Amino acid sequence: MESQEAVKRPQEDISQQPQDAPQDEPASKRARLDDRDDNRTWTGKGERVKGVAPIKAEYLILAPGQKAIIEPNPAVDDDAAEGRDVQETNNTNKQDSGKGGKRKKQNGQNKERTFGTFSDALRLCNSVAWTPEFSPRSCKFGDRCNGLHDLHKYLKEGRREDLTTFGGKCPLLEKFGKCPSGWRCLFVSSHMKEIQHEDGRSELVLVDSTGEQYGDDGSTGEVKMGVVNNVSGDIKIDLSRKRVKFDKSDQYLDWLAKDTELFRKYTHKQKDHEDETNDYRAQYVEPPLKPSEKRRVYFGRETPVLAPLTTQGNLPFRRLCIDLGCQVTYSEMALGMPLLQGQKADWTLMRAHESETTPPRFSGDVVEGYDNSKDLKFGAQIAANIPWVAIKSTEALARFLPHLRVIDLNCGCPIDMVYKSGAGSALLDAPSKLERMVRGMNVVSDDIPITVKIRMGVRDDKFTAQKNIERMALGGEELRDIHGAPGCAAVTLHGRTRQQRYTRAANWSYIAETAAMIKRLNEKKDSLADTIREADARTLPNGGKMYLIGNGDCYSHIDYYDHVDNAKVDSVMIGRGAIIKPWLFEEIEKGQYLDKSATERLAYIEKFARYGMEAWGSDELGINYTRRFLLEFLSFFSRYVPIGLLEYLPPNLNERPPAYRGRNELETLLASKDYKDWIKISEMFLGPAPPTFKFSPKHKSNSYEIEAEG
Repeated sequence: MESQEAVKRPQEDISQQPQDAPQDEPASKRARLDDRDDNRTWTGKGERVKGVAPIKAEYLILAPGQKAIIEPNPAVDDDAAEGRDVQETNNTNKQDSGKGGKRKKQNGQNKERTFGTFSDALRLCNSVAWTPEFSPRSCKFGDRCNGLHDLHKYLKEGRREDLTTFGGKCPLLEKFGKCPSGWRCLFVSSHMKEIQHEDGRSELVLVDSTGEQYGDDGSTGEVKMGVVNNVSGDIKIDLSRKRVKFDKSDQYLDWLAKDTELFRKYTHKQKDHEDETNDYRAQYVEPPLKPSEKRRVYFGRETPVLAPLTTQGNLPFRRLCIDLGCQVTYSEMALGMPLLQGQKADWTLMRAHESETTPPRFSGDVVEGYDNSKDLKFGAQIAANIPWVAIKSTEALARFLPHLRVIDLNCGCPIDMVYKSGAGSALLDAPSKLERMVRGMNVVSDDIPITVKIRMGVRDDKFTAQKNIERMALGGEELRDIHGAPGCAAVTLHGRTRQQRYTRAANWSYIAETAAMIKRLNEKKDSLADTIREADARTLPNGGKMYLIGNGDCYSHIDYYDHVDNAKVDSVMIGRGAIIKPWLFEEIEKGQYLDKSATERLAYIEKFARYGMEAWGSDELGINYTRRFLLEFLSFFSRYVPIGLLEYLPPNLNERPPAYRGRNELETLLASKDYKDWIKISEMFLGPAPPTFKFSPKHKSNSYEIEAEG
């Protein structure tokens, strides 16, 4: 393996920075500098040009006398990492055509995205998938079963030949001692053998890593995979058939309806017959369930946070980030209603690896009562458009998932499908509804803290984040002295509006102003303590402290510590920067740039492939799920420009490079924007892509659909 070059930031690097972008300036001032115009050309020397990665001249691919010209940044659909794609969620791995060969109608955005068929040519029945060839186990469907029961026929005609990657040895067998995919495994020859019986018959059997036979004990190949928050199929069925009772939610919603009507009558009478109005405070009745003392959480400079990323933030990718120093993770965004309906896809998003159940790193000042030994890294994020959905889905998560740090309400997703339904960033213009959601979620979440993720606002000309945050910290003015605070433990603020998407740099000046405002709000809550009734003191999380996590355009340890030290946020949430450069968390921990070699970066891809097979299996379905998500990862990973090739530091997340060559062939390959090269890279570890596999990148700048050649 090539050695890793650790690049510290010496003084001479600072002197090479362009004079209009001093790196010791606060993030808020630098953000304003990022908006200047330029001609978007780069010759490999001279001043740094906005939007263009400053590649050293010797690595540029230029004809004699030619200037490197980069096209204006396209409206890259990076916010696809924040939103749900209905077609992608519901139709992944389904056939492209329906009856009569007609193409099925697809729903949702990105309708052009299909991924082909991930199944074997012939389906092997589950009754024989993990058993010896002559197992007496019978199929419960009998003659009605449409699966294959002939093991020899399946191995010969029903599946592809074994893969030769990883030396032809099953990675799951080596890791767990037993392969959970059984006969369907595409490395099955490494854990099967033929035995001779006394009557002369030869039988195919599965073996474990010691060579011992297994599989005739009624098992289904289940192996302890180190995955937690697995919700049983029975619970999902009960949810789908509305057999699960949400007693806490029903009691609270019943109280909320009565209290809302009482308040409506009070305000109406107050306008028309003020002298005859009974004091609403005297009529106020405590809700049937008050939130108990929540488990306290901590966000600090040593706890960089991985953003909840749809598609990209899958379990294997989160594991990779944990390995590289990430301290807090979130699930992909799940929709509240599908969770209540028991839909498998959304409950699968809640699965976490056991590495995410370990406590995050912490030091320095923490809130009183914080117990790091009871803390963990993994939190869940949900989206909902009406209070009862948010409240009931929160109760379901708290009841069925034993390993959750927080439950986060998404109030920032910009995707049309989410926004138009009234969820995501639409909640930014519905502060009263948002407050009711957070209050109710706190009532039913047991000891799990509730947090929210927001944007600056919906429109560029109207920032609403600070008013919404004040409401999250203290409650609406009309009910604040009666109901107390909603109990929001932390707010993550993305420094863009919904309208901006990713067309401009994140506004860290606004984030810094918000951090100062929250400091004042925390002090204000202390001054209001004597006016808050004793029973409502529990509505103040973390001993009265609300955390602020900043989000947007963090791509180096310089960015990270600039935001923490100068914008005064408690921590920084990292999204695209982590997908492009997962070792960013390691750079933050060590406080220096790490010029990872191409071989080291390829090793991360191999690790992702291994983690993918552990999550989804080593059969045809699991291998191609892994391939699909690996290609999604590579569509971002390929954007990384090695810092050893840059004329100036720090690197900028929103810069695009001119055509360049790497320091070796592998480095050049890893930088390719060609989907064929991404597939070649995946084939190094996952074998040839089958003829039925399809992939179309999300990014509009790469808006093509490809089909792997068989």
